[in-house]
Amino acid sequence: MQDREKVITQNQEMRSNDRAHLLYSLWVILAVIILIRAFYIQVIQHKSYITKADAQYISVVPTNFDRGSIFFSGSSGSPVPFAQLETTYRIAIDPTVIKDPEELYNTLSPFITLDKTSFIEKASKKSDPYEEVAKNIPLDIVNKIKSLKIMGVSFVKDNKRAYPQGTNGAQIVGFVGNDGIRIKGQYGLERYYEDVLTRDNGQTVNFFAELFADIDKTAISNTDKQQGDIVLTIDAEAQRELSGVLAETKKVWNSDSIGGIIMDPKTGAIIAMDGLPSFDPNNFGNVDDSNVYINKNVSGVYEMGSIIKPLTMAAALDSGAITEDTTYTDLGCRELNTYKVCNFDKQPRGPDTSMQTILDKSLNVGIVFLVEKMGAKTFQDYFKKYGLGQETGIDLPGEASGLTKNLDSKVFVDSATAGFGQGIAVTPIQTIRALASLGNGGKLVTPHVVDSIIYQNGDVKKIVSDDDIQVIKPETSEAISRMLVHVVDTALQNGADKMEHYSIAAKTGTAQMPKPGGGYYEDRYLHSFFGYFPAYDPKYIIFLFHTYPKGAQYASATLSDPFFKLVKFLISYYEVPPDR
Repeated sequence: MQDREKVITQNQEMRSNDRAHLLYSLWVILAVIILIRAFYIQVIQHKSYITKADAQYISVVPTNFDRGSIFFSGSSGSPVPFAQLETTYRIAIDPTVIKDPEELYNTLSPFITLDKTSFIEKASKKSDPYEEVAKNIPLDIVNKIKSLKIMGVSFVKDNKRAYPQGTNGAQIVGFVGNDGIRIKGQYGLERYYEDVLTRDNGQTVNFFAELFADIDKTAISNTDKQQGDIVLTIDAEAQRELSGVLAETKKVWNSDSIGGIIMDPKTGAIIAMDGLPSFDPNNFGNVDDSNVYINKNVSGVYEMGSIIKPLTMAAALDSGAITEDTTYTDLGCRELNTYKVCNFDKQPRGPDTSMQTILDKSLNVGIVFLVEKMGAKTFQDYFKKYGLGQETGIDLPGEASGLTKNLDSKVFVDSATAGFGQGIAVTPIQTIRALASLGNGGKLVTPHVVDSIIYQNGDVKKIVSDDDIQVIKPETSEAISRMLVHVVDTALQNGADKMEHYSIAAKTGTAQMPKPGGGYYEDRYLHSFFGYFPAYDPKYIIFLFHTYPKGAQYASATLSDPFFKLVKFLISYYEVPPDR
C-alpha cells in the first residue's frame, strides 16, 4: 500500500514539473516573440514608424480634423468666410516598389516642387515602405498625378485651418494651434468659442502619455455640447475699410500702435474692429513678438484724455448740477491740493465761460468746475455707471477691466483729473461702450461680435442683448449730442469738417502717455477720436486711437481725416439718409 502511494506521489510530482516546464517554455517563447517584434519595430522599421508618428507626443489625425467655420456678415446677405477648413494632400512614396527613382522624380516634378537630391535619397530606401515627399498639395494637382496611375505613389488627405482674410481682423479671429496637449483655438474667437467650433479633432494619444500624464483628464471634452458655425456682426466690407484706414494712418504718422472700432450704439453689435501691428493667422508662427496676437481693443489699457470730457459733461447735466446755460469764470489754471490743473494752452477764458466752450475748447479747468458742482461722490458714481473700470462682457477673450482706483479716492484732485481722462486707464471697448450711451438715449449696451450660431442640427441661435442699463436720461442724451454736434460744426478744425446734410456728434482726445516709472512723457501722446451719426438717431459710432504718433501734437490733426473718411464710407455703403 505504501509503495502504491509512493508511485502516485511521484507521478503527481512529474506532472507538476511537466506543467512548470511547459509554462516556462511558453513564457520564453512569448518573450522571444516580443523581443523579435520590438527589434523589428524599433530597429528595422524605426524610421518608418518615426515618420508616420512624426515624433508627436499627442498628434492629430489630419483626415479626421474638423471644426466649425466663422463668417463675416456680407452686404448681399451671403456670409463671407473668415475662418474655415481647407483640404490639401500629402504625397508619399513606397520605395520598396519603386524601380527607378530618377524616372519617378522626372514624372512628378512637373506637378510639384521637389528637391531632387532629397527625393532620390528617399526613393532609394528599399527597406522603407513609406516616405513623404510633398505636402499642402491642392486637389487639382493630386487629380492630375492620380490620372497617371503611378505604382508606389499614395495620397493622404489633410484638413487644415485657413483664414481667407489674412491679416484683416486677425486679432478678432485668433488662430488654431497646438497648446502642447491638443489642437485648439488660441486667442480671439477661435479660443472664446472653442466649445462651439470644435468637433472631432481625431486626437490620438500616445499610450504611455495617456498612462502617465492622464491626458483624458487634461483635454477638454465637448461631447455633451452642440457644435456649429458662427456668423459675426462684423461686415466684411466695413472691416476691410477700417483696416485700410488704420494701416494708412499708421504709415502717415508712424504710430507705435493703432486701433479702431465701429459699433451700432443701440445694440452693441460690432461692425468692424482692428488693430496694428497685427499678424497673418495662416502663418501665425512667423512673428517676432507674440504681443501682436493680443487684441488691444479689448485688452489694452490707456489713459484716454479729453475724449472722456463729454461723459463728465453729461453726468453734470444729468445730475442737475448744471444746465446748458450755466457759466463759470475760467482762470486758465487751478491749484488743487498742491496739484496744478491747466487748460492745454494755460490761457484763461474769463468770466461767463459757457458749458459749450468747455467742450469746444476742451478746457481742463472747466471740467474741474463740473466735478466741483456735482461733488466727487456723484461724479464717481456716474463714471462707474458708465462701466469704466469694468469688463463689458464682449464675447472675446482677454478683456481687461482697467485701472480706475481713482474713482474710489477721497482726494478731490483724483476725481477732477479723472474727469478729463487722466489718472484712470480704460480699454477702447469700455470707452466706446460708455460714449455710445451719449447718443443712444442714455443706455449702456453689451458689445458683441457674434450675430448668430448655426448648429449642426440646423438650429440657429440669435445673439440678442436685452440687459441694457439706463445710465443717463434720454433728454440728457439729446442735450449732450446737441453740444457735440456744435463741436464738429464750429470748433473742430474751425468747422472745416462740418457735413451739410448730416449731423455728426464728435470729440477728440489728446493725452500724455505715462512713463513706466511714473510721471508723463513730455513728447509722447495718445490720440483718440470718437463720433456718432446721425447725431439724434445714431446708426454708427466710431472710435479711433493711436499711440505715439510723430509729427503732430493734437488728435484733431492726425485722426480727423481718418474719422471722416470712415463716416463717408458708411454713409455711402449703408445708404444712410441725410438728417438735415
